[in-house]
Order: sequence, then C-alpha cells, then structure tokens
Amino acid sequence: MTVFPRGATVRRDAGLYGYERALARTGLTPVAGVDEAGRGACAGPLVAAAAILPEGRRGEVPGMADSKLLTARQREACYEVVVVRALAWSVVVVSADECDRLGMHVANVAALRRAIARLSVRPAFVLTDGFPVDGLGAQGLAVWKGDRVSASIAAASIIAKVTRDAMMCDLHQRYPAYSFDVHKGYVTRLHEARLAAHGPCEEHRQRFVNVREADRERLRDDYGAVGAERSASGEC
Repeated sequence: MTVFPRGATVRRDAGLYGYERALARTGLTPVAGVDEAGRGACAGPLVAAAAILPEGRRGEVPGMADSKLLTARQREACYEVVVVRALAWSVVVVSADECDRLGMHVANVAALRRAIARLSVRPAFVLTDGFPVDGLGAQGLAVWKGDRVSASIAAASIIAKVTRDAMMCDLHQRYPAYSFDVHKGYVTRLHEARLAAHGPCEEHRQRFVNVREADRERLRDDYGAVGAERSASGEC
C-alpha cells in the first residue's frame, strides 16, 4: 500500500466522491473500492466485493451511503443502480469452514485481494476500508471509515452486504431454527438464544467463543441424556 498521491488533496466537505475526484485530478483512474460484509458474524459466509464507478454524473448513485446506515430497501435500490452503472464489479464468497481454517483476518484479506483480481477492468488505484491490504496489484490507500467517505468503497460495501443478506435468507430456509433471516449470523440476543437451544449448525464458525461454548453445552446435554437413559434402563 502507499500514501495518497502528492498533489491530491481531499477537503473535509468534499462529500462521498471526494477521494475519487482527487485521484482523477492526478490521472489515477479508474479507482476501485473494496469492502466486506460478515467479518464480525459468528455464522454464515464472509463476502467481499469490489467496485469501479464511472467518472462524472453517471457514477453518482442517488441515496448511496455506507451500507450499515441504509435500510434494507435503500441498500437494494442502490445495489440495482451500482451493478448497472459500474465499470466493473465483483463478489467473492468465503465459506464458514474456510473462515475457520484460515482465521478471520487472513480470510478477509485474501477475499479482498480476490475481489480486486476478479474485476474485468484493472484499477489504477484501490481504496480499502479501514486497514491497508497489500498484494492488490495497484497503488492503494486505507481510508478510515472508508464506506462513509468514499463512493467506490460505499458501492462495494452495498454489493457485499446485499449479496450476503440474500445468502443468509437462503440459509434460513435450510436452518429455520436459527432465524438467520433476522440477525444474518451476527451475535444478537435472538441468535444467542437459538444457539443455546439448538447448538451450532454447519454454518457456525467454530473460531468464535460463543459457538464453541454452545457446542460444549450441547455435548454435555447429550452425554447427560444418554446417561439418564442408561440409568433408567438399568444399564449403569
């Protein structure tokens, strides 16, 4: 990763498109943004996305902001515009098993790299949300709260979030006991209650402490139930 190019400055009041316009003034186009959804969830996949918006008014998406600040309906409306107007966009899905195998940070960085690599248009500069990512094949900059101040990161955030939410709703059909369609795999009171009642399923990430504890509780309950059955039948 690198620092912002010399001569490229972004005013505090530049708005959501300030970084992209500043880079364009130095000749660094196209600009890609990359972000993920699901890093903090204890169930379901990690989804990374990258997006390159066109310069000018066509690249301005009405109502676009950080995906976490939008309602589901607003995100979906922005998603429909972004995927039509973007010069290029991509999505990478990392399963819960792979997240466990690699660890969340390694899985996250790998997914961000893959999302950039899958773009059909090679970016001249890459903006990442929050922390630097090397190995992207282009100059880049980590932007603090990037999904709130960079249009390309916000677009990637929306693509990742809408894609992952749809996947979690599909998982709800397979595992209705956990209400994945409501909490999307994040740690909430509802999710914790369902974990306590049913134990983890295949889509839960074993690297999370609450998932491992729920698994241990289920094993203790199963062992106790078997012991009680044997005792009642006179086997012990």
